[in-house]
Amino acid sequence: MTDDDAMTLSRSCGENPLPELPLHELAGFTHRWVDAGGIRLHAVEGGRTDGPTVVLLAGFPQTWWAWRKVMPGLAERFHVIAIDLPGQGHSERPGGSYDTHTVASHVEAALTALDVPKYWLVAHDIGAWVAFSLALRCEERLHGVALLDAGIPGVTLPDAVPLDPARAWKTWHFAFHLVPELPEALLRGREREYVGWFLKAKALSPTAFDDAEINHYAAAIAAEGGLSASLAYYRDAAESARKNHDALTQGHPTLPVLGISSSHGSIPDMAASISPWVENATGVVIPHAGHFIPDEQPAAIVDVLTTFIVYESEPIGARRDTQPSATSQTA
Repeated sequence: MTDDDAMTLSRSCGENPLPELPLHELAGFTHRWVDAGGIRLHAVEGGRTDGPTVVLLAGFPQTWWAWRKVMPGLAERFHVIAIDLPGQGHSERPGGSYDTHTVASHVEAALTALDVPKYWLVAHDIGAWVAFSLALRCEERLHGVALLDAGIPGVTLPDAVPLDPARAWKTWHFAFHLVPELPEALLRGREREYVGWFLKAKALSPTAFDDAEINHYAAAIAAEGGLSASLAYYRDAAESARKNHDALTQGHPTLPVLGISSSHGSIPDMAASISPWVENATGVVIPHAGHFIPDEQPAAIVDVLTTFIVYESEPIGARRDTQPSATSQTA
């Protein structure tokens, strides 16, 4: 069998909306494209078909590839699916709204198409924005949620961008991305410089990402529709916050929620930030990591997620005292 044959066999039927964008392979995983409420979303699937399903959502400026170091470890025990959100990676880049409830409806449809009735949801950055909205929309489909270092609109996102230079560099882009037309004018043709700044500045170590990784993420944003879609998540953040608040007036999620922070991330205490909005929040802090925790400390993420899922899956009376722990917190 040639490498081309193996690559063909590793992909499910379904048209790739971005064939010009290089597609990375991960051993043991299959690329799939599914109809998700009128748009095509890209999913990468592998692991134990008889295990609980774990769904992974990445954030800005990344793609499903952000989970590549975590997926093999999770696949030893779980059925793993990483999804490119609308406008991300090899998923379609539609016009229209990118508020997180609209995006969540597409993720719901993708998981229905993938025949996943119930699952554990793990999400980082903008992926966590969407995950929180999913928990509000369809809690009955979720076993639990883990949210990694994310300023979720209307929930963990501060009301104002700090002006203190020691903190402003972590969130300044929220305001920049809201400005009409200017980001496009400044960033088109310079996507690599912009993406490279985020990956180097917001990781604890500036060498956490190599040139190939920076090139991969920059190419995904530079591809047709990628920059506009990336900015649209921020431009629709106020609508995401409004819809979150409207849903929260109907009740707070009761499912297990794990807030994962890092020693040098953007949100110092995810669990404390989430706890006013959910009824069952716990938290951990991953040491020696910046914002991009799955890239920087993948083994710790695998351990924390495995412990969380196993612990929360046990009957309450049979649970051991051990809960997810890197540096543990309980909100």
